[in-house]
Amino acid sequence: MSVGTAIRLLALIVLVVFLLRPELFSGAFALFTKNGQPAIYSQGSLLDITLNHLAIVLGATMAATVVAAGLAILVTRPFGAEFLPLCRSVANLGQTFPPVAVLALAVPALNSFGTAPTLLALFLYGLLPIFENTLTGLSNLPAAVTDAANGMGMTGWQRLVQIELPLALPVILAGVRLSTVIALSTATIGSTVAARTLGEVIIAGLLSGNTAFVLQGGLVVAVLAVLIHDGLAAIERVLLVRTGQLRR
Repeated sequence: MSVGTAIRLLALIVLVVFLLRPELFSGAFALFTKNGQPAIYSQGSLLDITLNHLAIVLGATMAATVVAAGLAILVTRPFGAEFLPLCRSVANLGQTFPPVAVLALAVPALNSFGTAPTLLALFLYGLLPIFENTLTGLSNLPAAVTDAANGMGMTGWQRLVQIELPLALPVILAGVRLSTVIALSTATIGSTVAARTLGEVIIAGLLSGNTAFVLQGGLVVAVLAVLIHDGLAAIERVLLVRTGQLRR
């Protein structure tokens, strides 16, 4: 086991222990409190909040992946090439405004607070990386491979499913990785519209002047982002090796 892997494993163990038994860390966080403030966030279960945060991110990222990848597949087919400018504009929609503005627009659009506008904002914000990476992956396949597929008499659907998508998958996954990390951090602002995310802990700390709360919310988000980023990057490397695009 490499040093980097050991550090990541240790970080994961510490994170799990903290979420299950946060009181064990009260002594460390007490150093960042003042005037008898509580050292551990107690207005809700940190584990439940974290799981809800991850569920929102997962839902938004999955939806963004389906839509963005679908649009990229469409515009890389002969019959859909003319829709590239339109699809690119749609993918750019969420990135046109800052995350807070996207969230602010999502609330009146859905006429509700909480999880729904946060999901919509994260979905829109996550489209572009996945769309562009899928487009790149499908547009830069080796000519020899596609020629061989055509020579074998494969239909367009067979070529897409058996050749193009498997070869482009590592690049697509890189876009999903970027979108996921962005969503993890951006989801914290969902608490400003009553979504149950780790932003709730951070906001509570800012409002009460309790640095310990701010650190707890921020550190959990940061550790999750690093672990998920590195985990998806490892999967990308495995896929590159399996498709012969990278040597061990």
